Amino acid sequence: MPYTPGTVLDGLQATLGTLTLGAVDANGVAWFLQTMEGWDSPESRSEFTDREADHGAWASPVYLSSRPITLAGTIVAPSQDLLDDAMDQLRAAAGLADTLLIVSETVPKQAAVRRSGKPLMQYVTGSTATYSVMVTAADPRRYSTDLSSGTTPLPSTTGGLTFPVTFPVTFSATTVAGTIAAVNSGDFETRPVLTITGPVTAPSIGALYPDGTVRQLIYSLDLAAGDVLTIDTDARTVLLNGSISRRRFLTVSGGWPTIQAGGSVTYQFQSSTYNATATLTARWRSAWM
Repeated sequence: MPYTPGTVLDGLQATLGTLTLGAVDANGVAWFLQTMEGWDSPESRSEFTDREADHGAWASPVYLSSRPITLAGTIVAPSQDLLDDAMDQLRAAAGLADTLLIVSETVPKQAAVRRSGKPLMQYVTGSTATYSVMVTAADPRRYSTDLSSGTTPLPSTTGGLTFPVTFPVTFSATTVAGTIAAVNSGDFETRPVLTITGPVTAPSIGALYPDGTVRQLIYSLDLAAGDVLTIDTDARTVLLNGSISRRRFLTVSGGWPTIQAGGSVTYQFQSSTYNATATLTARWRSAWM
């Protein structure tokens, strides 16, 4: 039976790169996505060492492994030529470099994946084939498709009293807190990218947690006008103007400032010298296990 382009099919829906699975494409090819193994959870890594002369074992910290995902289903095409073309599209979509996998859920989520196995495709008829493709996300988190961000200048207070004072007095001071409130709606900690734009003198970023804990990132050099310092708290890299490593000039006090599951953190931008054009930008995505 012919399928109408744009029709959403029963079952699962996902997008691998530019290829939409679980729908009918512009050529009338129906991409049925029937199973998606591995999307539910990655494996975990831990070790247990037996206690000597005692019951039980000593448990190591538990970490998540990479997330292998197998996408499998059926392709139904109007003709064999279009089926062959569809199979080529699938091989290309499961690329050797990072490709975005977006899964349609109540809250849509995404992961960066790359091919980790041979794509398996088998003709059923001249215009129908089954497929199974394995890809792996090195980062096990499933991220929100919505990118959250916030930007702030350095803290400042302007306005207020000017002497001599003439009564009645009007208090008109304006205060800029120099903070960004970041919220993670997911069930697993997430790690933001923090960007400082100069000019600014030896900037620092304080992460203030609801329980009173404070973590700090302290940069010991100055940034000139137009300089951009990017701190990736997941990769733990510090790049000046996109390419020059400055990691050795960053002091991490109290640990790298993540955003806890279902929690929030306030990032405070600081410097010993005020400059009105200096800014801090935080970008993050809510994350799920």
